[in-house]
Amino acid sequence: MDFDLAPPTGVGPLRIGMTRHAANTALDSLRDRSAISESDQPGQHVFRPSGLMISIHCTRDKLEAVELARPSYQTDRVLFQGVDVFALPAREVVRRVGAFTSIEEDPDDDASFIAPDLLLGFWRPFEADDEPEDEQGYYFSTVLLARPGYFDTPAQAAERLQQSL
Repeated sequence: MDFDLAPPTGVGPLRIGMTRHAANTALDSLRDRSAISESDQPGQHVFRPSGLMISIHCTRDKLEAVELARPSYQTDRVLFQGVDVFALPAREVVRRVGAFTSIEEDPDDDASFIAPDLLLGFWRPFEADDEPEDEQGYYFSTVLLARPGYFDTPAQAAERLQQSL
C-alpha cells in the first residue's frame, strides 16, 4: 500500500486537526485485519505486516502529528511527491525534497532534517551517508507530518499567535 504524505493536510485517512476519536478510527482502518500486530496500541500506533509503524500524536483532543517508521519490506511505501522517503538514501531524499521546498538540517541533530514550510521532519539515529550496509544511518528511520506551528520555537509560537490576532 502507498501512503502519500500531503502536508499539512495529512496522510491517508489521517487528517491534521481531526478529533482524537476520528483519528483513532482512521488509525484503526490502517490495520491489516488478517495480520494484527501484538505491538499495536489502539489510539497510539499500529504496525502493518510490512513493519511500517503509523503513530498518531493528539493534543487537546486534536490530531497534531502523524509519524511513520520505515518498514522492513517494501509492500508499504511512504511517498512525498513521488519520492519514496524510506527506500532512497537519506541524502537523496533531502536532495529530491529540496527540489520542492526548503529543507534544512535539524539544529539539534545533524543526522535529521526539517522541511519547515511543509511541516515534515525526517529522522535517523545517526549519519552514515557513505555506509549503505548501515541501514539505520543511511536511510531515514521516521518521517513526521505535523500541524502548522508544530516545530515552532517559543519565540516563533508567540509571533504566530500575534499574527493571528
